[in-house]
Parts: sequence; structure tokens; C-alpha cells
Amino acid sequence: MSRPKSTTSTVIPGLRYLDAPKAIDWLCRAFGFERHLVVPGEGGTIAHAQLSFGRGMIMLGTSGSHGGTGFDVYVKAPGEIGGVGAQSVYVIVDDADAHLARARAAGAEILLDISDKDYGGRDYTCRDLEGHVWTFGTYDPWAEA
Repeated sequence: MSRPKSTTSTVIPGLRYLDAPKAIDWLCRAFGFERHLVVPGEGGTIAHAQLSFGRGMIMLGTSGSHGGTGFDVYVKAPGEIGGVGAQSVYVIVDDADAHLARARAAGAEILLDISDKDYGGRDYTCRDLEGHVWTFGTYDPWAEA
């Protein structure tokens, strides 16, 4: 049986954007991500980028930047499939209310307003500038009860 590697984060979501350079700027401004690695592609595209948030990370790139082969065959930006995302990302934050204010100020579309959860924590759900759905909250499933 394969075991997970002992590293900072063993699960890293991968997303596609129609305008990845704009998305990178916006994700950093609105959500607090930091550029870890950005690999430019041809014609102003992003071949691959890694954005970090604490010990977590997302990877992203311009949709179609690989000429419709490989990863691009299986993963699309919401704008390519009717504006609907097929998954969402949950990000743990210290202060969900402050994070909501930051995201709202940057123009995030708030889908589910902030609320306390029966299972613990406080969170809100929003859509980014290209339609990906994100939830930011204080619930930490790793924390000991």
C-alpha cells in the first residue's frame, strides 16, 4: 500500500482559469494567497503556478495552455462549462469575518454569508472572479477536540 509522503501538504487542488495572470493577482489580493512559483506560458498565459496559503497550496494555469492535451482534456475553467464549478475548495483561516471583509472588498461574489456551523467553526462561501467556489472558515478537522 502506498503511503503519503511526509511533506508540508499532501493534497494540493489544481484549478484552471481563462485569464490566469489576472486570477493570480486577484487571488493574492482577495484571499491572501502568496506567489510561490509562476511559470509563464506563450502569449501571456500561465503554464503553471503555485500559490501558497499558510502550509497549504493551490496549483493553477491558463485553461488550454497545453494546446488541449494532457491536463486540459480533463479539467476546464468554469467559463468553459457554463459558469458552473464541479468542485470547491475549503481554506482554514484564523478569522473568517476579517477574511470575508477582505474578499468582499475585492469583489468576491458571496454565495453563502458567514455563519456558525453545528459541527464547529464559522465560515462563508464565495465565488471568485472566474466562477470557482471557495469556502473560508475556522473549522479545522485536524484540531484535537
